[in-house]
Amino acid sequence: METAEIRRRFLAHFERAGHTPVPSASLLLDDPNLLFVNAGMVPFKPYFLGQETPPYDKATSVQKCVRTPDIEDVGKTTRHGTFFEMCGNFSFGDYFKERAIELAWDLVTKPQSDGGWGFDEARLYPSVYVDDPEAVALWRKITGLPDDRIARLGKSENYWSMGVPGPGGPCSEILIDRGPAYGADGDFSAEDRYLEFWNLVFMQDELSAVRSKEDFDIAGSLPKKNIDTGMGLERVAFMTQGVENMYEIDVMFPVIRMAEQLSGRRYGADPVDDVRFRVVADHVRSGMMLIGDGVTPGNEARGYVLRRLLRRAVRSMRLLGYEDPALPELMPVSRDKMGETYTDLHTDWDRISRVAFAEEEAFRKTLQAGTHIFDLAAGQVKQAGGTRLAGDQAFALHDTYGFPIDLTLEMASEAGLSVDEEGFRALMGEQRQRAKDDARSKKGQHADTGVYRGILDGHGPTEWLAYETLETESRVLAVLAGGVGVPVLREGEVGEVVLDRTPFYAESGGQVADAGRLVADGALLEVLDVQRPVRGLVVHQVRVLEGELVQDATLHARVDPAWRTGARQAHSGTHVVHAALREVLGPSALQSGSYNRPGYLRLDFGWTTALDPDQVRQIEQVSNAALRADLPVGWQYMTLPEAKDWGAIALFGETYDNTKVRVVEIGGPWSRELCGGTHVDHSSQIGTIVVTGEASVGSGNRRIEAHTGIEGFDYLARERDVVGQLTTLLKTRPDDLVGRVGDLVERLRAAEKEVEKARLAQLLAGGETIAAQARQVGPVHVVAHRVDGAGGGDARTLAMDVRGRLPQGEPGVVVVIGVVDDKVAVVAATNDAARERGLSANDLVRAVGPLVGGKGGGKADVAQGGGTDASRVGEALDLVVAEVGRTAGA
Repeated sequence: METAEIRRRFLAHFERAGHTPVPSASLLLDDPNLLFVNAGMVPFKPYFLGQETPPYDKATSVQKCVRTPDIEDVGKTTRHGTFFEMCGNFSFGDYFKERAIELAWDLVTKPQSDGGWGFDEARLYPSVYVDDPEAVALWRKITGLPDDRIARLGKSENYWSMGVPGPGGPCSEILIDRGPAYGADGDFSAEDRYLEFWNLVFMQDELSAVRSKEDFDIAGSLPKKNIDTGMGLERVAFMTQGVENMYEIDVMFPVIRMAEQLSGRRYGADPVDDVRFRVVADHVRSGMMLIGDGVTPGNEARGYVLRRLLRRAVRSMRLLGYEDPALPELMPVSRDKMGETYTDLHTDWDRISRVAFAEEEAFRKTLQAGTHIFDLAAGQVKQAGGTRLAGDQAFALHDTYGFPIDLTLEMASEAGLSVDEEGFRALMGEQRQRAKDDARSKKGQHADTGVYRGILDGHGPTEWLAYETLETESRVLAVLAGGVGVPVLREGEVGEVVLDRTPFYAESGGQVADAGRLVADGALLEVLDVQRPVRGLVVHQVRVLEGELVQDATLHARVDPAWRTGARQAHSGTHVVHAALREVLGPSALQSGSYNRPGYLRLDFGWTTALDPDQVRQIEQVSNAALRADLPVGWQYMTLPEAKDWGAIALFGETYDNTKVRVVEIGGPWSRELCGGTHVDHSSQIGTIVVTGEASVGSGNRRIEAHTGIEGFDYLARERDVVGQLTTLLKTRPDDLVGRVGDLVERLRAAEKEVEKARLAQLLAGGETIAAQARQVGPVHVVAHRVDGAGGGDARTLAMDVRGRLPQGEPGVVVVIGVVDDKVAVVAATNDAARERGLSANDLVRAVGPLVGGKGGGKADVAQGGGTDASRVGEALDLVVAEVGRTAGA
């Protein structure tokens, strides 16, 4: 049975049972604790946590998921992959254990001819939580299985919790026995033998005092018992398709087949190669799906995960012996299979392929540069008589050049060297800890959301009126400082305030929060920031300017109208620039991120090449033409499928309501986007759009910056003032300014060349004198000379000139040390006769390097180094003479 058919039967089965089918959410959700959606229930968390009322009492979905903790282990086992699809059915207080078990068992065991999956009951084993006798009785009742066919497992396997106070409950899994070839009879910890493919979570308990996922107290029962199930689509696919593992199913194995053709190697012939083939199949698919949902390669967070996946796929192809560009051959194969379900892969292929292929090209350059650095490092180790590449060298290759450690290991082995892996891992661990500490600090006071959930549970959601008004009369529901409730905020203190109703826009969708004031009886507070730490609750960060604020106080909340006007102009301006961008570059130029504050906008978009000045000018012209046309700006609510059918653009990484979304349009179909921000009523109210910059922000991603409104006019005024000052200074007209400045630049460059030529001639003029002062050290003519004011280039030029002036056919060594602002440049040069006597420029530079606080190296004829200690240059020159004498036997 093909994967698409398994998916179709799952959804049809639960739809017939009254479940509302819900489309897969994006892999990117607005959850501070998750990089990606990693389970089918994630989009439904607000319902399970009681933060929102579900629009249906039961639902079913097939959710795209990505899990990243064990990327390095992908392919080494045959059970886990990075991207996978989780089939789920969910009940929000409707049915519970008995119905959940009935529905699961019916689909799994029903013959394929009747629309089921047709699993052999004799091979199926339910598992239950060891302290859940009710589940045991229900499995016996529904399936007729004997007691010894129902496995009892502990908390680590069969109790679900999120690791924080809230809902939890026992689980029940369906396992399939794959036979004695995969493990011992009755050994349910042998996952290859008894493979779990369906997990039913019976969400019935209210957890408190949670010390870990397995150590907590059960405070009582939930008022509504819920069902959350997860079924691994890929696992069912490989079991119904008669293959060994998920990598061999119909939507993944074609990539392996293509990799076989490209590499000339065969899957199944070599266990090491098999891991590489599986990495390719998984990472090509995972990378494609992430790009499809708006991720672009980068060095942080989601972008770094994508970069690792794509580069590991390319690297694995290299290890399989294929060194040409691989993704253009492999990714279309994955697109054709996954695109049968996810049609956006076809319609958005131009953007997806451009991002992926550009990343591979960048990595190929990285490999080239890293290989050169590795060769130098390996050569130094061998020259020093060592056999091991240091951990810090391997880390530098990884961290600075993006060189994977396993590629370093492979190349080191080929060079007859080992690698200090422990040192490398220690440095990697330090880097990860720094990243965790940084991420923790950035989460700030909203990292622990328990206090906010308590406020939401006690008072309900905030009445949010940012679209309707700039002012409200409000009541203070809670006052917090340092993340905990306090009775009062006093003058000068900074804290947080939760109101029953607010006109303030909370930061989201790239738009910064509103600024304004809260005025109570005898108190004045400045609003510094507005956030939604949990869905439905608006929290104001404030500074008390006068008086003090207490809970239950009544106050007047007022948004700064000038601030809101500027924010509306910038946000609507972002939509206009996005539409102009797509008009100039084409529909694949899609926004991947934005930031708006009053008078300023920043828009990131997927594109692999820099825009030329004409394109930037066109984007600005199209934008301002839209403003001049005074296009109407409107918004309306509809379901997400309706919005997509209407042509609205859903921006990457944004979270949208399951039942209704807000579509903002400017000029009708010219610009239609899903957006929750504040906007002007007509495009002319934006005032102006002045593009101030276009630059790269990572592989496959560009950024446009612009000013809007009065800030845009101010920017133009400043530009005008600069032009005016230059025309006065240069005594020319504005239209002639570029030519006049260009002429001055050319004259300046010509003058600099003449100065440089004269300086170099002066430097070399002393070469003959310096050569004539060579010391005789045994049979060797030695020049050891200091030149103040000479950098590395000058020192090298002088050393080569002096070497050429030494007696021909006789051994000669030249060492020139230049000093500029206490920075030291060392250059050594030897002639053929000196090298025949064993003298090496590389050895001389390495010998004197520590004396001047540096190091260096090179070849036997010419070598160069540097340092930071000019106080010991004299000692260094004396050491040169001593080293020559020792080596030449003088």
